[in-house]
Amino acid sequence: MSIDPANRVLVALSGGVDSSVCVYLLKKAGYDVGALVLRLSPCHESAVQAARQAAQALDIPLYVAQEEDWFTRQVIEPFNREYRRGRTPNPCVICNPTTKFAILCQKAKELGYGQVATGHYAGVEEKDGRYLLKKAGCLPRDQSYMLYRLSQEQLSMLALPLQALPKDEVRAIAAKAGLPCASSPDSQEICFVPDNDYPGYLERRFGPMPQGDFISPEGVPCGKHRGLLHYTVGQRKGLGIALGRPVFIRSISPETNRIYLADSGQEYARGVWLEDCRWIAFDRPEKPFPCGVKVRSVAREAAALVTPFPDGRALVEFETPQRALAPGQSAVCYDGDYVLGGGLIEKQLEEKPL
Repeated sequence: MSIDPANRVLVALSGGVDSSVCVYLLKKAGYDVGALVLRLSPCHESAVQAARQAAQALDIPLYVAQEEDWFTRQVIEPFNREYRRGRTPNPCVICNPTTKFAILCQKAKELGYGQVATGHYAGVEEKDGRYLLKKAGCLPRDQSYMLYRLSQEQLSMLALPLQALPKDEVRAIAAKAGLPCASSPDSQEICFVPDNDYPGYLERRFGPMPQGDFISPEGVPCGKHRGLLHYTVGQRKGLGIALGRPVFIRSISPETNRIYLADSGQEYARGVWLEDCRWIAFDRPEKPFPCGVKVRSVAREAAALVTPFPDGRALVEFETPQRALAPGQSAVCYDGDYVLGGGLIEKQLEEKPL
């Protein structure tokens, strides 16, 4: 008897509690479930082993995708380039559409699965032929910010069984089901950097950056920095300089290899320019619209007016100035529970020329 591909789901399985419970819930709901673990760097070998244990416990087939070259091209090399440009990239935001979901959807089609699923805390809803991304029901766990760059095709295939669940309930389900991951810790922030020392990782892999000048709020050199990739806009600690008063990094110039400082209290901006915008709720907005905007994954939404432009850029003007808006990070637009889209922060609206 042939199996309807629409009832077959391929789950991205890391062996952690979220993806394992995702499999468990789908099986309980009657789906024919398979799993795919991505080996994207040497650091992912432990995830492969954990996924094998979980797949055995859940009695499902497991496929291993060895895609180190793909991951290097799509994620690690851009991550390195962005930091060397004085920007602060979020590798998960870039990895999800270009690598994780791209590979997952491709493998699902090759293997005859009609849907894919992950353990992300977010939701997908189809409305009038368009697939919309929604916040998680448990807002402290919401991961919709990380998924705003997914395509309509990727969203159309995606199931997110953990949307309505708090983390403690997910762990309770894992424990009740006897899964080996029930008490395992959450995954680290950057999966390919084992010790979270990303500057050290990038310098070991791609070479060190030269020292340069810190420029004081008065416009004069006031110390040496260790290389641009060690710093981010808004940073206060670890600068290694003493001016006798609190300062923070206002901007970073790769052209001059200088880091510009400002006095505490000047770290707020009334808006940002976005580039490389991706929209979910519409192909492209035609006129300015009000919405809530998150400038970091854990930030609260800030009321703003967003003005889109035909070249894929957008201007975000906040009702209340926001702190430490770092180029390379994402600003994501929300209408209530729905993700409208977003883009990469290019520069602050009131940034002074260097």
